[in-house]
Amino acid sequence: MIPPYVTEQTVEDFLTAAFREDIGDGDHSSLASIPEDLQDEAILIMKDHGLIAGVSLAGMIFSHYDPDLRVEYYATDGDSLKPGDHVLKVSGRARSILACERLLLNCMQRMSGIATFTHRLASLINHTTAKLLDTRKTTPNFRIMEKWAVIIGGGVNHRFGLYDMIMLKDNHIDYAGGIANALDGVETYLTESGRQLKVEIETRNLAEVKEALSHGKFDRIMLDNMSSSEMREAVKLIGGKYETEASGGINEDTIAQVAETGVDYISVGALTHSVQSLDMSLKANREN
Repeated sequence: MIPPYVTEQTVEDFLTAAFREDIGDGDHSSLASIPEDLQDEAILIMKDHGLIAGVSLAGMIFSHYDPDLRVEYYATDGDSLKPGDHVLKVSGRARSILACERLLLNCMQRMSGIATFTHRLASLINHTTAKLLDTRKTTPNFRIMEKWAVIIGGGVNHRFGLYDMIMLKDNHIDYAGGIANALDGVETYLTESGRQLKVEIETRNLAEVKEALSHGKFDRIMLDNMSSSEMREAVKLIGGKYETEASGGINEDTIAQVAETGVDYISVGALTHSVQSLDMSLKANREN
């Protein structure tokens, strides 16, 4: 369940920056109060209902900071947990455990909230063939983890950034002087640059859908902020010639109806920009 963009280098870069941000020139609270050689344990405890995410990342966090820390896992990414469930136990230098505590919680609480919400929305459309997509509406420098959480929750990643797909949105089209001009520019750019990138074009109404279809030379057509009846008509016009994606303010109340129009994908920015983190805590183990 580890996606290809979670590499040794991307995780190393993220964790190095995250620890630098949090620890600076030292965890002075621990340095002042905890003996350097103290060995101890801590338990990560779930305090909410939901899907756990970030378990694999937890091991990376601990080993990055202190390779001597030992982790025993009681859950795996994607497990459904309840308050009081134990997620993992970490053993080793007490100072190291405390240095990792907040980064671990910040990552896992947010990732678990995203995975839980993704799973909830995906379950509302599993009677259709539509797939749930995330967007680029992510937290700067935390996109890797947020998109990973979407995968854990049963969603599908859209493009990762601006570099791995061409997506012509409303501003691109308006600046270019219309759909035809924008698509002509893409065709020239891809030919001259030698790049092979998938192309998606956004449409805002049925007239723009027809304009895009008359031009062609793209892979996916976005139906943005259309009513369900408009989407259904657009899907009929497209006739399976191109992939279709619904977008724009889609939520728990509307996603099933959107999926039933026959679109291939549904993108929901709220998966990552408006999610409620799940609560959990890392507590010193006093049961041993």
